[in-house]
Amino acid sequence: MPGEPPAFLMTVEDVFVLDQGRLAMAAGRIERGRVRRGDEVAIVGFGTEENVRVTGIRDGGRETDEPGACANVALLLPGAVAAVLERGQVLAAPGSIRAYGALTADLAVLAEDEGGAEVRTGDTLDCYLRGAAVVGTVTLPPGLDALRPLHRATVRIDLDRPVPLESGHRFAFRRHGRAAGSGTVTRLLGSAPAAGSEPPDDGLQQIGPVDLQRAAAVPADRRRHRISGA
Repeated sequence: MPGEPPAFLMTVEDVFVLDQGRLAMAAGRIERGRVRRGDEVAIVGFGTEENVRVTGIRDGGRETDEPGACANVALLLPGAVAAVLERGQVLAAPGSIRAYGALTADLAVLAEDEGGAEVRTGDTLDCYLRGAAVVGTVTLPPGLDALRPLHRATVRIDLDRPVPLESGHRFAFRRHGRAAGSGTVTRLLGSAPAAGSEPPDDGLQQIGPVDLQRAAAVPADRRRHRISGA
């Protein structure tokens, strides 16, 4: 509908427990939309999809009313959700985004002297999707034995944990501890194919060599973010 405001979406970057466990605080940057005290938001990612009500909003340590896109804020939530909140999830308008365990992506590999290395079917990548750091297993398109540095292709990636995703989202990936390239999500899929089965036709294709710009891989801890007391 023309003029309809975008649905609220915020990536969780830090989680804290306040007031002896009675409150949980999720800090992050609002990607789009607005949020107000009393709004219901969904916690999405890593197997969690739970609605919760915002009890307060802080910006720079002060209470604020209705922050919008690009604001760095902390949302106060009931303390019971602290057990399921972690870095890399999103808080979003209910029903506006889902978590996926697999995707296809236009994957571009850096030059070898910049950290790029050939990628084969079955290889794993450390993928940085929003604030989440997850391991992805690659399936190359039929007929392509290896994706080499300074080349790109549309590949399938099966993630070790379901992550909130949307088509068009850009991400960085690393291999052997080094920035290795970048990708753009082209299609959202469900679970990994069963062991021993032929991979489905996901529209995978080799795109060919390209002149790549340097990918900025932002390091992140892929372990569950430790919830700190405050």
